[in-house]
Amino acid sequence: MANETEALLLDARGLHKRFNALVVLSGVDFSVHANETVGVVGPNGAGKTTLLSVLVGAHAPTAGEVRFRGADVTALPTAERCRQGLARTHQIPRPFSGMTVFENVLTAAFHGGGQGGDAAYAQAAQALATTGMTSLANRRAETLGLIDRKRLELARALATGPSLLLLDEIGGGLTDAEASELVDVILDLKRGGLAIVWIEHIVHVLLRVAERLVCMDAGRIIADGAPASVMSDPAVIEAYLGGGPG
Repeated sequence: MANETEALLLDARGLHKRFNALVVLSGVDFSVHANETVGVVGPNGAGKTTLLSVLVGAHAPTAGEVRFRGADVTALPTAERCRQGLARTHQIPRPFSGMTVFENVLTAAFHGGGQGGDAAYAQAAQALATTGMTSLANRRAETLGLIDRKRLELARALATGPSLLLLDEIGGGLTDAEASELVDVILDLKRGGLAIVWIEHIVHVLLRVAERLVCMDAGRIIADGAPASVMSDPAVIEAYLGGGPG
């Protein structure tokens, strides 16, 4: 758990999200402190990815407020939140085809991070080094296998210079060995002081990193605390046993 004296990076209050008649988020309060690593779990259709989308500005909340570094960013577009230090990855990697790995990451540094010139090049090179992608810098992005596409997705997010990184099932589709490789990278980011929120269905992978666990079900947070406590919570067990596809 984060020390209460640590800076509160993100604070979302009373988040609701409705798509026509479908209620996806219902009164969600969610906060992240500096240097904190938060895992988010829950059955399919719980609202986890929608929560991330609202936090980064990809979806506007039907009601509620998102504050980042003390400022109200609820109405800010995704690009502006990214430049302020709030970056995410997607479940399905979305590299720019027809561009090299380095060009993909450099584009993120320029446009996502608002960097220019030598600073953008340096930030892109560092992101590639951190994710173990330097040797693939000149490869066309569309030729990469899944594990390297996942690394590229992470490198692009890091190239924006985030203070809070939101990961959406970055381990999905990987073998245990490949997922373990990514965990090692994420652990290094955690040790470096980067705050992380990680949605992941592969719970044993997530538990290697997360110091706090949040469980969602049906658009609500049903448990929030130490990982062992959350995973043994009867409401969490019921959510997993009773949760269906969605």
